Amino acid sequence: MKKLIITFLSAAVLMFAANSVSAAAHGGNKATPHSVIHVVTVSWKEDASEKQIQAALDGVVTLAAEYDGISRVWIKTLKAQGDKSHAFVMEFKNAKALKDYAGSDAQKKWYKVYLPARGGSTTFDITN
Repeated sequence: MKKLIITFLSAAVLMFAANSVSAAAHGGNKATPHSVIHVVTVSWKEDASEKQIQAALDGVVTLAAEYDGISRVWIKTLKAQGDKSHAFVMEFKNAKALKDYAGSDAQKKWYKVYLPARGGSTTFDITN
């Protein structure tokens, strides 16, 4: 499991590093981003329906529209290993936006859909 998480995080870091290098090479912003990448791997409850799972993932997209501190999200798992079947990512504008998100009305609203279906999850918050 640790190997899977390290592999996943390594791939994410390489993806963002390559994107930053590409932007710098093409005259983009050379500043180091201060956004926070919130990576969550999820396993669902055995009795969670496909409809519940999709509603929970769609709720991540809704969060980005309802909570100003989230700038981008990713919800489509292309490959999963280990005991987690899905992953999603939220990009927060900065560490304060992530901190303010915890316990926010937007999070509470989403949790009403997400928590009944979630079996377990692992979270990593990553920044520069």
